[in-house]
Amino acid sequence: MSRIQYILPAVFAVGALALSSVFIVDEREQVLVLQFGQVKQEIRDPGMGFKVPFIQDVVRYEDRILGLQTQPLEVTLKDNRRLIVDAFTRWRIVDLVSFREAVGPGGVESAQARIDRIVSAAIREVLGSVVSNAVLSEDRTGLMNRIRDIARREAGSLGVEVIDLRLTRTDLPEQNLAATYARMRAEREREAADEIARGNEAASRLRAAADREVVEVTSDARRQAEVIRGEADAKRNAIYAEAFGQDPEFFTFTRSLTAYERSMREGNASIVMQPDSVFFDYLNDPNGRPAAPAQQ
Repeated sequence: MSRIQYILPAVFAVGALALSSVFIVDEREQVLVLQFGQVKQEIRDPGMGFKVPFIQDVVRYEDRILGLQTQPLEVTLKDNRRLIVDAFTRWRIVDLVSFREAVGPGGVESAQARIDRIVSAAIREVLGSVVSNAVLSEDRTGLMNRIRDIARREAGSLGVEVIDLRLTRTDLPEQNLAATYARMRAEREREAADEIARGNEAASRLRAAADREVVEVTSDARRQAEVIRGEADAKRNAIYAEAFGQDPEFFTFTRSLTAYERSMREGNASIVMQPDSVFFDYLNDPNGRPAAPAQQ
């Protein structure tokens, strides 16, 4: 019994020691084995690993792509306009040893702070060399790629790779919004006034051309009407002349009927004359003989 009392604790101690020397590496992480702060082993593949108990430590780091939202910063552009800018950066650890040496025990949190400063400096450098229209336009991919390349080069010493960078906010400071809005409104009003003036000028040209065409068409129509009326009058006079030559009495009769028609139209003034007037010859006698003089 006395041996068993000594053997069982020894077995448990050996088992505990063996378990403390084994660790599991997940597929989403990478591991450094440190001995008194010095790197002894780097493990990037998932599986089981071993370390010396109580002497070596296991430090785990993300093997996935990480994201960083930078703090908003005010940038002065080339045209002296100011913008509030921030960015979203995607990065990952590519060199565990360099990463550990660069950031120390702080790990990812320390790396995030240093990458934030690197990205902010790159944003100031790139945006400070361009005008505001280039930043505020929809096509600013080139600017973001330039910022990404600078941040990638500077962050390489940390053992990390900047994979992508996107500007998420490019706003004017509050004190500049009102002035910018007023200037944009004035520009739009000026453009609107120019468009209205050009439209009125075009409308005037079209209206003048239309009026000129109306005058030309009307004048030509009147000329043709006068020609046709003259030709008709000539034919009518020729017919009358021919009829008068053949039967003067018929001509006199038709002329009297025309006079009667015109005198009896609505709106004509009253006519006062003697009943035996020549005007009434064809009303008094179908043959148009003059009426007998009135008895005194």
